[in-house]
Amino acid sequence: MPSGPANKNSPPVLGLVLTGGRSRRFGRDKAGIKIDGQVQLTRIFALIDSVCERTYVSICAEQVDEELRRHYSLIIDEQPELGPAGGILAAHAYSPDAAWLVTACDMPLLDAASIRLLIDSRRSEKAATGYRSPLDGLPEPLCAIWEPATLKKFRQRAASGGDLSPRNMLADMNTELITATDDRVLANVNTPADLDHLKLSELDS
Repeated sequence: MPSGPANKNSPPVLGLVLTGGRSRRFGRDKAGIKIDGQVQLTRIFALIDSVCERTYVSICAEQVDEELRRHYSLIIDEQPELGPAGGILAAHAYSPDAAWLVTACDMPLLDAASIRLLIDSRRSEKAATGYRSPLDGLPEPLCAIWEPATLKKFRQRAASGGDLSPRNMLADMNTELITATDDRVLANVNTPADLDHLKLSELDS
């Protein structure tokens, strides 16, 4: 069930699952891997969609007809060379008045309680609400709620040729940072070795 902050005048929250990456280090599409019986895109989408008014999957143009993705509401990233920034900026262009709850598709331990905590901790008057990275204390931009004004500034930064690191963007602004109850929920999987490190089993999808 979608939920939001106490302030009824806050912008609505839409969900965005980023899946447009090439997954070169993993060797195949991370969105489609099946871990402990669950396809990662299916699992993450359901988590986000349970708290957002509507949820979208960010893709690059050549993924639009893929079986895994074509059943979802899609936002095409026209600048995939920008990495996650391209997907975030495409979402803002699609709905500039909304806040966006952005997540990566490769967080196999992200759970409903962590997403609920993020929504319940939202401070819409701030630039964003996100988790503090257990690695360096900086914001984790790919499990965060980006407010519309911040996304507009991010777009302006892109237009002026500025730094397009989502992490640096949130670190430079007044971001509400919260702490995960378990650091592992923010872990992402870039290589098969990362699965081994997290003690997760992968099954072909």
